[in-house]
Amino acid sequence: MSVQGEFVRQQAHFRDWVSADGSTGAVAEPGRYHLYVALACPWSHRTAIVRKLKRLEDVIGISHIHPFRDERGWAFAGGEFSDDVNGWAFLSEAYEASAPGYDGRVSVPVLWDKKAGRIVNNESAEIIRMFGSEFDEWGDASVDLYPEDLRAEIDALEEWIYSDLNNGVYRAGFAKSQEAYESAYRRVAGILPKLEERLAERRYLTGDRITEADWRLFVTLVRFDAVYHTHFRCNGVKVAELPNLWGYTRELYQQPGVAETVAMDEIKRHYYTTHDELNPKRIIPAGGPTHDDFMAPHGRG
Repeated sequence: MSVQGEFVRQQAHFRDWVSADGSTGAVAEPGRYHLYVALACPWSHRTAIVRKLKRLEDVIGISHIHPFRDERGWAFAGGEFSDDVNGWAFLSEAYEASAPGYDGRVSVPVLWDKKAGRIVNNESAEIIRMFGSEFDEWGDASVDLYPEDLRAEIDALEEWIYSDLNNGVYRAGFAKSQEAYESAYRRVAGILPKLEERLAERRYLTGDRITEADWRLFVTLVRFDAVYHTHFRCNGVKVAELPNLWGYTRELYQQPGVAETVAMDEIKRHYYTTHDELNPKRIIPAGGPTHDDFMAPHGRG
């Protein structure tokens, strides 16, 4: 926290790059890398989506982490939330194995190099870029989420969306002063109608093609009404009250393979039971958009 009570996100620690030609020291190859994700987390979620869209399921393995996180950090609680690669009980073990004595924040997602026995990268924005291009020999090279002719526009959109919405909801939710909260709230409340206006004129953020900017926006929109609107006190307009933005969210949800990455039960359980300072009784609200709501006709054609 800053002295004004503003939430400040810690930067990712591991920033190595996997490249198709191995020029970065980590070469892309099938079976070598493993993705650790908590589907409750939006930063994890976007890596799981791109892995799915690029058809990398047989190229990059995945392990899911339990949505509840206590003072010990992200955990593998067993069953569907198990680590079949290293047998860890907590994700912190990956950080310690990669940087002995590591005392920073243990975050998801994590891209693990099985051959080197270390974390390659824990920055989701970089992981989706790697998935989007460096594994094309084995994935679906026809899916280009960062086309060269749109990169400048995508970069500008993502900077705006991150600061005002992706991270903005957290700045509102974890603010430690009224001033910090109101500053963050104004940015969240301001970006939603601007996005609504933009999507009145174009099908996706950059026009008629889905790019990574859309998926980076989607993971916040899909959580907004169920979690951020109430839990993080972003209680102005809901996404479902903005027809263009709501139709756009439903259309992205209905893209092949995407719905199975949206674990709404895990999302709600994580937020409403993990942040005791915001919800000390850990009661999970019953309402919010359901799978049926997201599957309703989107009208974006």
